Amino acid sequence: MNPKVISGFSKLSKAEKIDWIAKNFITKNTADVTAIFDTFLCADSDTQRIIDGFSENTVSNFHLPYGVAPNFVINDKTYCVPMVIEESSVVAAASSAAKYWLTRGGFHAQVLSTTKIGQVHFSWTGDFTRLLLAFDELKKILLSQSAPLVSNMEQRGGGIRNIELLNMTDLEADYYQLRVSFETCDSMGANLINSVLESFGKTMIEFFQNSQFFSENEKNVTILMAILSNYTPDCLVRAWVECPIDQLGTKSAPDVNLLAQKFYKAVQIATIDPYRATTHNKGIYNGVDAVVLATGNDFRAIEACGHTYAARDGQYRSLSRCSIENGIFRFWIDLPLAVGTVGGLTKLHPLAKFSLEMLGNPSAKELMQIIAVVGLAQNFAAVKSLVTTGIQQGHMKMHLGNILLNFQASGQECDMAQKHFSENAITFSAVREYLEALRKSDL
Repeated sequence: MNPKVISGFSKLSKAEKIDWIAKNFITKNTADVTAIFDTFLCADSDTQRIIDGFSENTVSNFHLPYGVAPNFVINDKTYCVPMVIEESSVVAAASSAAKYWLTRGGFHAQVLSTTKIGQVHFSWTGDFTRLLLAFDELKKILLSQSAPLVSNMEQRGGGIRNIELLNMTDLEADYYQLRVSFETCDSMGANLINSVLESFGKTMIEFFQNSQFFSENEKNVTILMAILSNYTPDCLVRAWVECPIDQLGTKSAPDVNLLAQKFYKAVQIATIDPYRATTHNKGIYNGVDAVVLATGNDFRAIEACGHTYAARDGQYRSLSRCSIENGIFRFWIDLPLAVGTVGGLTKLHPLAKFSLEMLGNPSAKELMQIIAVVGLAQNFAAVKSLVTTGIQQGHMKMHLGNILLNFQASGQECDMAQKHFSENAITFSAVREYLEALRKSDL
């Protein structure tokens, strides 16, 4: 039997899991592996127990830097925004953009809509006209039988907003869909939506079997899938900045008209060229993901949704837009964001809970605005650097610390290297050669 294949791994204790990993996949003894994993565990056992429960087969924690970006003024309210990300220049860029717009009117944001979508995919071979005739009655029964599931949400102002019947048989034989719209208030609502949709599936099977609308050979319906969609184009927030062009200037870009035109052109390029749009939007999600992670939300769902939205007209494009009209520079973004401030990890993860407290315990709508603003700020900082000094100058300056860590530089060596590379180009090989020369001179 292959010792690297195991049955019942999830039932082992944490110590037994680590022992098996050490013996089969790592060239260290169990004690050394345990010591490495233990280094990253929470000192408080209760906190560690909570984090262990978030996932399966946990043996340790993976740490990411938790930083903050101060000076964000959004709709005349000041925030210090938590950001979880390992890329060194991101928090610095967000902070720089926040400070830049602090004296130019700050950021503005508005939630345009908050509707989320769920789907029941089903296969049926009957006459669609009879299904259409039966649909109003089916809808009433679906709403009635799911009422206990959504009663608490309805008390908070949410619930099921609409149920649509879609005939997809021109694309796939016998394929139909219920598309259900939800309002989930301050909860992201995934578990509620999925529970409702699965109840819909069971109700539909009973309805088709018992309804007088259908003939005997039409009473069998196959529920293929019942699940929410992470594409939420109607859960949308807009964030923007604007100021007279003559206020755009900085020391690195004193020619305000040139800066405005180059910035506008750069955004236009990202709108028409998918190769540029991909990197452009990745920069937006540098900021978005960092805040989403810090607040215990699902960055994978949010990114998947955003990239789909960027391609909604058939071509992948920039999520942000820019205009220059009547002497006013305007830069904005419309971003689909399905987030929550209650439920999930938002209250279970100690730092996620703390992040929301730092932000003033926002509603889901307010958090949408904060996240969109940080994405816009990140994008502004990146594009501004690209069309002025270039991206590498600031990025490599921030990255220097990581390179020095890689070479295990001492505190004195770090200080000397920071001074040396303030006036010299930073590359991995240049830092290595500088440290080698420095260390030889000390011999």
